[in-house]
Amino acid sequence: MGALAAKRRAWNAKQGLGKMKQFGVATGDIRALAKKIKTPDNHALALELWKSGNIDAQLLAILLMKPKELSAKELDKMVRAATFVWVADWLNSYIVKEHPDKETLRLKWMEDDDGWAARAGWNLTASRIAKGGDRLDLPGLLDRIESEMADAPPETQWTMNAALAEIGIHFAKHRKRALAIGEKLGIYRDYPCSKGCTSPFAPIWINEMVKRQG
Repeated sequence: MGALAAKRRAWNAKQGLGKMKQFGVATGDIRALAKKIKTPDNHALALELWKSGNIDAQLLAILLMKPKELSAKELDKMVRAATFVWVADWLNSYIVKEHPDKETLRLKWMEDDDGWAARAGWNLTASRIAKGGDRLDLPGLLDRIESEMADAPPETQWTMNAALAEIGIHFAKHRKRALAIGEKLGIYRDYPCSKGCTSPFAPIWINEMVKRQG
């Protein structure tokens, strides 16, 4: 177990964890532990785990939190503090997307200079696009992506790119422009991918998903 934990810690370090605290627990084990924990108030426990600053504890916290019991201010603070991709993405997937104030926060984060807050904002936007993009200004979003993504922080680029891909996948009338923007920017063109995985390079991603739609 010690060897596996050491391997996990080394892998996390390569993903940008830096000097943040960690035990090196596999995410599958964290999920299993979350299912076993039964306390009178899991949310209170989750908040204490989050405060520890240990990423394994924070991942467990995310699985125990109740989004509706977090204020918008508390969630905003968490989003800005989650500066490791696994923690940020679990927080966005399990908590941010379920929060009652997510649209207000999305609009705020879309204009934020903090790269992790912007990551959350673009992630929510990409999700809305995939669900139909109701009332979103898609040409305006493409304008922003074309002009801003190249200079955006790496953590923000990832979800901006997701928004670009979702526009190209789900909206045929904007597909040509989305593909052109992806080619022009070239972000993730040479991204290493495991066998069977789709490249995050937007033109490849868009064309592959459209092909699967038949």
